[in-house]
Amino acid sequence: MTGMAEPTDLAIQLYTVRDWLADDLGATLADLAAIGFRTVEAFDLPTFAEALAAALPGLGMTCPSVHAGVLDDVDGSLAGAAAVGAGLVVQPWTEPGRWERREDVEAIAAGLNRAAEVAADRGLRIGYHNHHFELASRIDGRHALEVFADALAPEVVLEIDAYWAFAGGADVAALVRRLGDRIAALHLKDGDGSLDTNRQVAAGRGVVPLREVIAAAPPTALRIVEFDDTAGDLREGIVASRDYLREPIGG
Repeated sequence: MTGMAEPTDLAIQLYTVRDWLADDLGATLADLAAIGFRTVEAFDLPTFAEALAAALPGLGMTCPSVHAGVLDDVDGSLAGAAAVGAGLVVQPWTEPGRWERREDVEAIAAGLNRAAEVAADRGLRIGYHNHHFELASRIDGRHALEVFADALAPEVVLEIDAYWAFAGGADVAALVRRLGDRIAALHLKDGDGSLDTNRQVAAGRGVVPLREVIAAAPPTALRIVEFDDTAGDLREGIVASRDYLREPIGG
């Protein structure tokens, strides 16, 4: 399969540095490489795919996964992923109101299952990335995300965002253990556990039990640094997050 990273890779979700990318993509990628990242996760492929495809190889960087709206545009999303060499295409968001009823949750799963059939013909996988609402919503006493996982085809995977799962009220390490090999990637970010993204901080400086989450996850799961926002110094937070997260994964 194309674009797969080694299990010990530590990636960064480029949404973290979206403003820098918009100003100077080449310099931003070079700085991330200087920090020590060799793996990135892309977003907004219509804007960035062509430039990323041109810039990443020269920096010795790869892009094994992307965020793209496969539920809205499966062909365009898969084409963008292929352009940057990604093997995993992750649906990054759905409307929170669709996670209250079982039939709506199962309909989301059905849409991803259909996308996965198309993706498989192109050697790609489909995944889903959670926010807090998929955990905060409970259906028959279970997190809606777990009801969703039950309805997914075996080839559809999950990218668990540890911060948002924590904010949604989950015991994240226990959740990760229950989901097991369904998990292909982790977003590892920290903060005070609130919905205020400006209160996110470097990994290890907040309340999310990231080391326990990593220990509970499949060893093959890609680990990804991300900030949605922060009130602190972003670059310092990125460096500190990488330093904190390297040891648990043997990077």
